[in-house]
Amino acid sequence: MPRSRQPRRPATLASLAAELKVSRTTVSNAYNRPDQLSAELRERVLLAAKRRGYPGPDPVARSLRTRRAGAVGLLLTEALSYSFRDPGAMSFLAGLTESCEAAGQGLLLIPAGPGRGDVDAAAVVQQAAVDGFVVYSVADDDPYLAAVQERRLPTVICDQPREMSGASLVGIDDRGAMRTVADHLLALGHRRIGVLCMRLGRDAADGVVDGTRLRAPNFHVQRERIAGVQDALADAGPATSLTVVERYEHTADAGRSAAEEALTVDPGITALVCTTDVLALGALDWAHESGIDVPGRLSITGFDGIDEAMRVGLTTVRQPQEDKGRRAGALLLSGSDSGVPTAVMLDTELVRGRTSAAPPEP
Repeated sequence: MPRSRQPRRPATLASLAAELKVSRTTVSNAYNRPDQLSAELRERVLLAAKRRGYPGPDPVARSLRTRRAGAVGLLLTEALSYSFRDPGAMSFLAGLTESCEAAGQGLLLIPAGPGRGDVDAAAVVQQAAVDGFVVYSVADDDPYLAAVQERRLPTVICDQPREMSGASLVGIDDRGAMRTVADHLLALGHRRIGVLCMRLGRDAADGVVDGTRLRAPNFHVQRERIAGVQDALADAGPATSLTVVERYEHTADAGRSAAEEALTVDPGITALVCTTDVLALGALDWAHESGIDVPGRLSITGFDGIDEAMRVGLTTVRQPQEDKGRRAGALLLSGSDSGVPTAVMLDTELVRGRTSAAPPEP
C-alpha cells in the first residue's frame, strides 16, 4: 500500500514535549528562560524543534498569559516618512532604541501626524501591543495623546506637553536656552529681530504671527522658545522690535520662504532667530542665494545642534537629543512602581558660530 503523501502536521509545544518526553514548561524555558535548563537539554530541545519546524512559543499567547507585550510604544508628532528625515527625531530615536535594546524590549512607532481624527487615533493606540508609551513632542490637544491617556499605561513625555497628569518628563529649559541666544544678539547690538518658528497649532497656518496666536499655541516648545526672545527684548527696552513668522512644514524650504517673508515685512531686521536648525539652514541658504552677507548684513541663529548646523558653523543651541531618548527609555523601563512622576531636565549649550556678528552700521 503506497505511503500517504499527507504533509506532516506542524509541531506544537505539546507535541514536541511529548516527543522529547519532557514537560511543556521545559520546552518553553528553552526559549524564554534558558538559564533554567542545562546547555545539553536546551540544545536537544532546540534541535528537535528545528527538525520539526517548530518556531517557538506563540508570542501572542505568551503576552496574554503574562500580560506583558515586551514592547514600548513611541508616539511621534509627525508621519513616519517625515520623522525618518528629521535629524533631531532620528537622534532621539537612536537614544531610545539603545535603552530598549539594553532592556530586551521592542519598539513600536505610532505616528500622530496632523489631520487625524479622534476615532482613528483611538483605534490605533488601543490596538498597540505595548507596555508603556514614550510621547515625543506632541501637541497638547492631539487626539493620539488623549487615546494614550485612556490606556493608563506608564508614560514618559519628551519635551511636550508639560501638563500630562501621571506622566514622567524628559526635557530642557527651552525658554531659558533661547533667552541666551537673544541675549547674545542683543549684546552684539541687534535691536530689530525676526523669529522663524515651527507651527504653533495643529491647524495649517503660514505667515506673520499675531498676538492672539502667540498667546494660545498648542506646542509648548515653540511657545517657550519665542517667549525666551520676548523676555530678552522686554529687558532691553522699548527700542527693540520683533517679527514672528510661522511655518506649518518643518523643512529647509520652509525656512527659506519664512526668511524672505520676515525681511519683506521688516527690511530693517538684522537678525533671524530660528526655533530649529532646520529652519535656520533654510534661512541661511536663502540669504546666500539672495546675495545677503551673513553675518555682515544679517545674523542667523538656530536651535538643536544637529550635525549639519555644526558643519556650517551655525550659531545655535546644542541640546542632547540622543540622551533625551536614552533617558526617556530608561525612565519608562526602570520598573519603578512608585507611581510618582519624575522630571529630568537636561543641560543645553550656546554655540557661538560664524553666523552671528554685530549688525551693520546704520
